[in-house]
Amino acid sequence: MNTFFTADTHFGHGGIMKHQQRPFHDVDHMNEVLIKNWNSVVGRDDIVYHLGDFCWGGPIAASVYRRRLNGRIHLIIGNHDKYALREPELWDSISHYKEANVQSQYLPNGRQIIILCHYAFKVWNGSHNGTWSLYGHSHGNLKDDPNSTSLDVGVDCWDFFPVSCSQLANAMGKKTFKPVDHHGRDNLDETITKVLSESLPAGNGNP
Repeated sequence: MNTFFTADTHFGHGGIMKHQQRPFHDVDHMNEVLIKNWNSVVGRDDIVYHLGDFCWGGPIAASVYRRRLNGRIHLIIGNHDKYALREPELWDSISHYKEANVQSQYLPNGRQIIILCHYAFKVWNGSHNGTWSLYGHSHGNLKDDPNSTSLDVGVDCWDFFPVSCSQLANAMGKKTFKPVDHHGRDNLDETITKVLSESLPAGNGNP
């Protein structure tokens, strides 16, 4: 059993081809390529986290697309998922946000805590302590931060395929992690140092 991540498939949405310049003849062509690519890497019992914006076209269309896809799909709700949400039985779980403990031989130490949301975060739970963050929504238009362990897993960024744990680990391995000081500790340290230096007597003697 393998685990995959994806987002922003927008099945049935012709307008997305124009907005994102997707290289398809028409919406039917896009649907078929996305489904073929998905099923070429995802097995029947594999786990897929879909980070939102699954489809266009109503709840019946959502059911048709879902039933053609392999895997056990956990839907992380995006801003265009009103139709997908009308058929809750299609999904193994539905949430706006998830902290997943993902196990795979390709991940560091065989497991990784991954924060999943449709939207990108600057900081997230455990971001300073090794957790990863995956998002969609931006269609590759949000500049990737090489110092942050966050990543856009939308199909526009990955040749219209789901992202495997191996690909994910490889991409994260190329980043140079630099934690964001989201509690202001750096500024606090600088302030304390300044106050202490100004309060000490001149010279090099002990206070």
